[in-house]
Amino acid sequence: MTSENPERQVKTANQRGAARLAAVQALYQMDIGGTGVLEIVAEYEAHRLGQEIDGETYLKADAAWFRSIVSGVVREQLRLDPLIASALQDDWALSRLDSTVRAILRAGVFELLDRKDVPVAVIVTEYVEIARAFFEDDEPKLVNAVLDRIAKQVRGELKK
Repeated sequence: MTSENPERQVKTANQRGAARLAAVQALYQMDIGGTGVLEIVAEYEAHRLGQEIDGETYLKADAAWFRSIVSGVVREQLRLDPLIASALQDDWALSRLDSTVRAILRAGVFELLDRKDVPVAVIVTEYVEIARAFFEDDEPKLVNAVLDRIAKQVRGELKK
């Protein structure tokens, strides 16, 4: 945080947080560009995670965590999407969501299902923070609500 902008605090990401952000970006790129999982993982590991591109330095990320999220979302998408769709309001289809929001939700739900060693509060908070990095309006609230609903359903516990 700089002294010029005291209103918006930006958390320093840990390596898993950086891996989550990179996974969301990779999933978005796959969704938009039709890139395959092996190609995208290789690109991120070789050229993005902890690397400098066009003068911007990407955060050092836990590469294994990144790989597990991206490959897990691809592998489990047929299980993830119905869960997400059921947590949305009745009149809102998964296909209507912004591609970035879809990527955030898929990654978050994958972790809720697959990473029982990570507390619900950590997963929900991390993905809400990622949503805040991309959106200022209702999207972070949507991510919070959907992940909370799914957490209660699949883990039977509350976020807090």
